Amino acid sequence: MTRRRPKPPKAYKDLEFLNSPDARVVRMIAEFLEPQRRFRRANIKDTIVMFGSARIRPRKETLARLRNIEASIRRSARPTKQLLTSLRDAEIQVEMSRYYEDAVELSRLLTAWGKRYASPRRFVICSGGGPGIMEAANKGASLGGGESIGLNISLPFEQSANEFVSRGLDFEFHYFFMRKFWFVYLAKALVVFPGGFGTMDELMEVLTLLQTDKVKKRVAVVMYGEEYWKKVLDFDALVLHGMITREDLKLFRFMETPEEAFAYLKEFLTATYLKNGSNGA
Repeated sequence: MTRRRPKPPKAYKDLEFLNSPDARVVRMIAEFLEPQRRFRRANIKDTIVMFGSARIRPRKETLARLRNIEASIRRSARPTKQLLTSLRDAEIQVEMSRYYEDAVELSRLLTAWGKRYASPRRFVICSGGGPGIMEAANKGASLGGGESIGLNISLPFEQSANEFVSRGLDFEFHYFFMRKFWFVYLAKALVVFPGGFGTMDELMEVLTLLQTDKVKKRVAVVMYGEEYWKKVLDFDALVLHGMITREDLKLFRFMETPEEAFAYLKEFLTATYLKNGSNGA
């Protein structure tokens, strides 16, 4: 009796193929379709995205580290250069921790306000899903009694999902460009807290899309922390050298407190997307 040969695996079940360079396009499409399906099932219409550094920590944590270093210096007859450098770094971390606390409060205020729009769900807080400012955004949403989204990405360091992302709304991306697509596609507002290369990359891509009219909808962009942003990015120099126009500076606004940012975003979103008290786009 002739033995039947085992059937080869179907292409869409072949993990070796799916993880190969040949199936890259399939993986890209999956990172578009799977989030789309989940957002539709969760009845989420739009978001408020909060960007910022993964390295900014809560005030309580940074103060504890500073006090430990100060205690070490007091115990040392002759503090080392390394210890003094650690002291300076710890003092800066305490200073920057205000942005973590402000992100928590702003997210809480926005979530408590946005909860009234439940069908479809409007203005849901969305972060990169990791630590730092991203954690603060998700934590604030939790304190505000609402759910929040975390668009995480696989990285060799720093990035791991924080505990405050809502179950079912946590995503893990491989491709940066697909992750950034989902940041922008649903967003009606973006708040950009201090950050490094990643935050600046996200900020500049959003500003470029708005500047070139590739994003047709109106999107509020808040740059939180004017002193920080003007120190690390000289927008006036860009205007002076003719790289952008003075009009381009209207694409964003600087804000300094959670209350100020909340008042502006609430007014913008209400006037732009909730006209006459409707729940429409």
